[in-house]
Amino acid sequence: MLPEWFQEWQAWLGVAIALGVAELFSLDLVLLMMAVGAVVGMAAALVGLPFAIQALAAVAAAVGMLALVRPNIVKRLHSGPELTLGHAALVGKQGVVVDEVSSQGGQVRIGGELWTARPYDDTAVIEPGAKVDVFEIKGATAYVHKVPEIGP
Repeated sequence: MLPEWFQEWQAWLGVAIALGVAELFSLDLVLLMMAVGAVVGMAAALVGLPFAIQALAAVAAAVGMLALVRPNIVKRLHSGPELTLGHAALVGKQGVVVDEVSSQGGQVRIGGELWTARPYDDTAVIEPGAKVDVFEIKGATAYVHKVPEIGP
């Protein structure tokens, strides 16, 4: 039997703190999800529910966190940022035509650099000064498409 001054919510809080501290050493997020379950048990105790319901609520919350929340967090932590390097980083960027772009050749300025360019559509001719989207990079040639202009 617990002393009169000691209440069930205090036990749940102690369990939650202990699990939270233990999580700092394991870094696996399992104990953290169980600590959340203990906090739910503490909330149920504060409301005045019987211990059996407190325990069921704690277990349900912990299992729910382990099944629904932890996988997404672990996936995010284990996958780093997607780094697009080299020429692939230019695909999707905009540039400006410096020298007329046709199937015969041309030049565009993309991100401050001059690139040899061809139109993505072989029949197109893009005049100097036009904005273009980079669709593809093959070797040192950018395949571009003119950005449509919206007139007044």
